[in-house]
Order: sequence, then structure tokens, then C-alpha cells
Amino acid sequence: MPQQPKPALLVLADGTVHHGRSFGAIGTTTGEICFNTGMTGYQEVFTDPSYFGQILIMNAAHIGNYGVKEADVESDSVKISGLIGRNLEDQYSRKQAKGSLEEYLQAHSIVSIEGVDTRSLVAQVRKKGAMNCIISSETTDSKALMEKLKAVPNMDGLELASRVSTKSSYELGDAASSIRIAVMDYGVKRNILQCMVDRGAFVKVFPAKTSLKEVNQFNPSGYFISNGPGDPAPMDYAIDLVKEVLKEDKPVFGICLGHQLLALANGISTFKMHHGHRGLNHPVKNLITGRSEITTQNHGFGVDPDAVKKASHIEITHVNLNDQSIEGIRVKGKPAFSVQYHPEATPGPHDSRYLFDQFIDMIRESKN
Repeated sequence: MPQQPKPALLVLADGTVHHGRSFGAIGTTTGEICFNTGMTGYQEVFTDPSYFGQILIMNAAHIGNYGVKEADVESDSVKISGLIGRNLEDQYSRKQAKGSLEEYLQAHSIVSIEGVDTRSLVAQVRKKGAMNCIISSETTDSKALMEKLKAVPNMDGLELASRVSTKSSYELGDAASSIRIAVMDYGVKRNILQCMVDRGAFVKVFPAKTSLKEVNQFNPSGYFISNGPGDPAPMDYAIDLVKEVLKEDKPVFGICLGHQLLALANGISTFKMHHGHRGLNHPVKNLITGRSEITTQNHGFGVDPDAVKKASHIEITHVNLNDQSIEGIRVKGKPAFSVQYHPEATPGPHDSRYLFDQFIDMIRESKN
């Protein structure tokens, strides 16, 4: 007989308490609550380093139906701090799957709760904004959990990128390629690297706090500034590096956190969003072509729209069609651009993968 799930409790910083059932590992976990609107791709989401320090609500009513497999990961471990679902499934139907979602979460010690009214919970987060929360399957004492929650730091001002970055540099792709890309790893996803390798690039991935002097021993023909978790504003080491990189006039491409760092390196401030953008269905307009694309997003910070519009040396290239937030910029007079969303977009949509082509073409042109 399968073991019956234990009662579990979810307590939010505003005092709200939700009752549910345990799933995955038994324990207690804390983090900032956020939600993802994607219907599929849960394993890619759970292993995305940009979610480090966050407890995730999956909006879809059933998560886990197709199990898990190694090929679907974006990093070497599950990066979310905890998971909240309406129905988290331990049964799966995909033949290629190597195990169930519950087994996977247990193996990675991820505390989760199911049986929660996620529609109501998401509406609450949309109304009140992102806040810290705590999940426990060890105790149902909500007052004790609230006291523990008070000690959890806010995401605003929190530097997390160096905690998920690689500890040592590594290389991918054809070493004989003339397209040599230095990747600054602030939480890079595997499929971002694969998108560059698939286009013939040889990439070397560097730890977050590597000096430009050491990076340039690789003799790169372009620089990639990666995605990652946390607040970009306290990342002085990364902002200073991007400033130095821009002086070299080599092609630079930033995604998500990399987009925010490119803005900060150009004197444009960032801010903590009310509840962020996370999902596979965010509409973005390319202001250069006039075309729209459906994008994958995962960020809780954004680039200040007023500051961008006042910056004469920056061009806005993409905007969000839901809230007009800044989704893409380029530095005038330099081969440097960035987007707030994720063009590698696994499992999809793939509307935005042309941006990798643009980056590779930019590198080829700079070498002529």
C-alpha cells in the first residue's frame, strides 16, 4: 500500500495560511513565492537557476503527468526552494520518462505541498505582490512557522547569482571554431549554451566573479551575459565587468539578468517588480521589425522604463504587450544588445531564437 501523504501547511508573510498535503521531501522550506503560467515544461522550470531562492506555484491544475527524464534539465539540480500545486502527480504516462515527479523531488530534497487552491493563491499574489512564504510537512503550528518566516531575507537587495554559478570554467562546442564566446555564468541555462553551440560557436563558461583579464585569456570574439537569480543592483562585480567589456567593442548579448546588468552598466536603474513575469505565453513586440512574438519569461526585476527613455545612448528594441515593460535594448554605436525574456525557450515557444542568429552574425561581421 502506498504511504498516505502527511498534512502540509503553507504560510505567507501576510499571515495567510493554506492547508494541503505533503509531496516530495518531508521538511520545511522558505523562499519568495511566485507563479508560472506554463502548461508544460515543469522539469525545465524546476532546474532553471533563475528560480533559486523561490517557492513556485504552478498554475496548471495537474503537474507531473509525464514524469521526468535527464534530457529535460536546465542545470545539474533542482533550483526551486519549494513547490505548490493543485494536483502534483506521482503517476506518469510518458514512455521516455525515467521516474515520477515525486521521486525526483524526493531525490533533490524539495519540500512541496499539493491540494492548494492555486487559482485563489495566484490571484492573491497578483493583488498583493510577491512575498516570502514557508511550507512545512513537519509541523502544522502556523504561529511557529510565521516566526521562522520573519527571519527570511527579502529578495530585494539579495545577491544570489554567485551561489548558482559554476565553480570552475568549462568548454562546449568545436574548439576549432572561429566563433569563440565567453559566457559569464550568473545562472546560465544549458539550452542557452546549446543554442550557441548549435550555431557553430565554441563557448567557454566562466564563474561569476572571474576577472576580465582571465576571461580574455580565452581570446573571445564575443561575450554572453547570462540569466540568473536575485537582485542585479548589488552585483557590482558583474556591472563593472560589463562596463569593461563594452569598452572592447566586441559583440555582447545579455539575457534576463544579463539584460538588467547591461542596463545598469549604462547608468540605467532596475527595480523589483510587483509580482514578475514567469511563463511560456508572454507577448512581446519587436519594435525594429514590427512583429510580435510569444515568449518564455522568468524574472522578478525589471529595467526602469523612464530611465531607459531618458538615455540617449540606448535604443528600446522590444516591449511587453501586456504592461509595456522594457523587454529589449541595444547600446547605440556598440554591438551590444539584450532581452529580458528567454529566446532559447525550452520546451517552447521558439519564436525568439532568431536572436541567437543575430548574435552569431554580429560576431562574424566584427571579424571581417
